[in-house]
Amino acid sequence: MAKLAIKPLDDRVVIQQIEAEEKTAGGIVLPDTAKEKPQRGRVLAVGPGKLLDNGERAPIGVVEGDEVLFGKYSGSEIKVDGEEIKILRESDILAKIVK
Repeated sequence: MAKLAIKPLDDRVVIQQIEAEEKTAGGIVLPDTAKEKPQRGRVLAVGPGKLLDNGERAPIGVVEGDEVLFGKYSGSEIKVDGEEIKILRESDILAKIVK
């Protein structure tokens, strides 16, 4: 994806969803109707952090390029330059995938 034309605010993170597997572990090919929405994605952009009462920003625990897992119904899906992306709060991210 080219340079992203949006910048998230506060503790929001922009995610590009990584498509679900086409096959099961046993090798069965799944049709499009049986696939679930992916709950895994790559971080494209990160906001500056949540503004705290003391005027400072809380650091965000992910950076651009990280792969993450997030809740099934979390965030908002939008289209930017013909690609579907998801914007969600840092608290909706369940885990960072460590390779």
